[in-house]
Amino acid sequence: MIVEVETNENCEASLFARFKEAGPPRQVHQVRLYDRNPSGEWYWVTGWTDNAEAPVSPAYAQLVEDSGSGLAHLVYGGIYGLRFKPVVVDEPWSLDSSNQWGETHLSLATDRDLRYAP
Repeated sequence: MIVEVETNENCEASLFARFKEAGPPRQVHQVRLYDRNPSGEWYWVTGWTDNAEAPVSPAYAQLVEDSGSGLAHLVYGGIYGLRFKPVVVDEPWSLDSSNQWGETHLSLATDRDLRYAP
């Protein structure tokens, strides 16, 4: 599979990467991150697209082979990457929010840090 993210307002970085699939993609709506809290915090995640009127799209997690760590759970979204916001924040998705940020993709060692969409 190929993940391609163009430079955009959501995330300044771009990405073109190829991964070997090791499982099917599943839609995901929350991820647990450890950047701000060593015990982890849950965040909403969505894909971000180039459609200015409706930029939100599904985010997916897929088991892939990662040359550095064996298997990893790759989280990816739209052509403009992923967008995150804390689950405790109740606001619409927006590039103008200081509570939200974008990334090209996310690689997780385990799926215990994922909550799949129903």
